[in-house]
Amino acid sequence: MSNSSSITQFLLLPFADTRELQLLHFWLFLGIYLAALLGNGLIITAIACDHRLHTPMYFFLLNLSVIDLGSISTTVPKAMANSLWDTRAISYAGCAAQLIFFLLFLSAESFLLTVMAYDRYVAICQPLHYGTLLGSRACVHMAAAACGSAFLTTLVHTVSTFSLPLCQGNVLDHFFCEIPQILTLSCSDSYLREVGLIVISAFLVFGCFVFIVLSYVQIFRAVLRIPSELGRHKAFSTCLPHLAVVSLFFSMGIFSYLKPPSISSPSLNLVVSVLYSLVPPAVNPIVYSMRNKEIKDAMKKLFYQ
Repeated sequence: MSNSSSITQFLLLPFADTRELQLLHFWLFLGIYLAALLGNGLIITAIACDHRLHTPMYFFLLNLSVIDLGSISTTVPKAMANSLWDTRAISYAGCAAQLIFFLLFLSAESFLLTVMAYDRYVAICQPLHYGTLLGSRACVHMAAAACGSAFLTTLVHTVSTFSLPLCQGNVLDHFFCEIPQILTLSCSDSYLREVGLIVISAFLVFGCFVFIVLSYVQIFRAVLRIPSELGRHKAFSTCLPHLAVVSLFFSMGIFSYLKPPSISSPSLNLVVSVLYSLVPPAVNPIVYSMRNKEIKDAMKKLFYQ
């Protein structure tokens, strides 16, 4: 048994016991990571290079791609390295950095998705007020507010978590460092303070999700009034994948942090964390561009200019 002052490293969850399965996990994660890098990188480049895409919607989409790249780059490279080199170790400082950056990007994405839903609501339901409500300055302020809120959330949780005494060993039942797994190593009742903060944050994130769902309900109501059947189909085929990925991200993220210890297991932690930390960054570029003619045209311009 040890306390937190004597812990120099943590041991992460191994993906498999056999070398063949470890290498399989490495190649699987590499494929997901490269897909996320390529997709988000193309979106960032296309939006940055095409002046026609310098609008509020694409400004927020560019920010989302940057956040997705940061989020997946925080966890996946270390997991791939551990599988490739058959190790489980991560230093105390590395674990702290991973937790800080992942929580920062996770929070920023939650707030930014809320802002993006508001942007689409105003564009579709209040188009005459769009220029007033979402001017360039307002967009910058909203993006800054999302990042600032994420920073404050991360700061509070990080200080609270790493001030806890740890005396239950250094083995984490997860493939990256995350608050719920760190709390299982605590030997003090003061961990309940961090649990309370998690519950408060979860309610805040759930409020963001409810706002997004209500925004899309209003959007769908407006779409149903479109006289053209082709227009309705195009709008629904665009919005429904957005809502599906957003629902997956929020539901699995909230479940990961609020699930009771009685149902927690390494395999469940792995599945849930993959669904909300790896799938959205890899799928978002496809969801936000596959039905978007302007993004497609900008990408074609990049390749054929």
